[in-house]
Amino acid sequence: MRLGVFLPNWIGDVVMATPALDSLRELAGPRGRVVGVMRPYVADVVDGLGLLDRHVFYKPDAKDEALRGRAVIDALREEQLDGVVLLTNSLRTAWLAYRSGAGERIGYERDGRSWLLSTRLRDPRRRGRRPPRPQSDSPLTLAYAAGGAWRAPDLQLATTADDDRQADEAWARLGLATDLPVVVFNTGGAYGDAKSWPRKHFAELARRLVDEAPVSVLVNCGPGEREAAGQIAAAVDRRSVVSLGEVEDLPIGLSKAGIRRSSLLVTTDSGPRFFGIAFGKPVVSLFGPTDPAATRTHYAAEERLSLTLDCQFCWERSCPLGHHRCMQDLSVDRVLRSVRRAMSIGAPLPAGGNAA
Repeated sequence: MRLGVFLPNWIGDVVMATPALDSLRELAGPRGRVVGVMRPYVADVVDGLGLLDRHVFYKPDAKDEALRGRAVIDALREEQLDGVVLLTNSLRTAWLAYRSGAGERIGYERDGRSWLLSTRLRDPRRRGRRPPRPQSDSPLTLAYAAGGAWRAPDLQLATTADDDRQADEAWARLGLATDLPVVVFNTGGAYGDAKSWPRKHFAELARRLVDEAPVSVLVNCGPGEREAAGQIAAAVDRRSVVSLGEVEDLPIGLSKAGIRRSSLLVTTDSGPRFFGIAFGKPVVSLFGPTDPAATRTHYAAEERLSLTLDCQFCWERSCPLGHHRCMQDLSVDRVLRSVRRAMSIGAPLPAGGNAA
């Protein structure tokens, strides 16, 4: 079987789709092909899993014609696909699937695109609204509709040899001890600043953590978050608290490898949160404007922290009221208590090493 799969755009959603990709890979069979259609950076997220036979990059607003719709249609027609599974919910991607020539086009009924689909799924409704459910369930339901085999909803990720080499070099560059556990702080998020916990809170948490336990703290960051990560590490002023921003190149694979060899992840509601879940790490996740139930997984070793303010959950990228209390008032004491629980009531965690 030859399958096309449109992958989500958000990093966390991509990781939550990995059980579905695994099911579809088996459905295609050893002689079949699975062709992933995705944003270019998404390839780095799924790299190492071996679930896709070809990457077709798609970015509708790109200047490069090779990333736009016509090129995607040509690539999919070249593959002579039997079916296309839409893990995206847009009208535009459903149109591309329709134009691909695939006889089967499987997706959710949304945004007026039902006529473009051959198999249409509907979200369950309760009093006219979609009830919260683990987000990884939706892609799996699509895989099952395509004929895929059952999969446990366990998120999957892998690192490549190059990812691990870069992590080795980063550990050496930053002076991280290989015989001590490393706690990773993921402080940013592409969604917007409303998801961010204050830098001073992260700095205080790091200071108190390294002063009471034999651990190091690595502040994770992407290219656009170097300054913020550096400010957190500088404010702590401890040799055991360092910023990944001191490393020259910051590919997604490096963040994956860093979290894979960590012992604990403290994170905002952003993509790397799901790296920790997929690699089986204890995770403490901090929520403000977004509802923890909306991206709930089946993972038991995550503690999700949020407040109960009247203005939650607004889902805005910046606080519309200007006070940002949903994150400002989430106290360091409360987060530290969760970290201690994850560290077995203050006992040091085993060193992360290179194991998943």
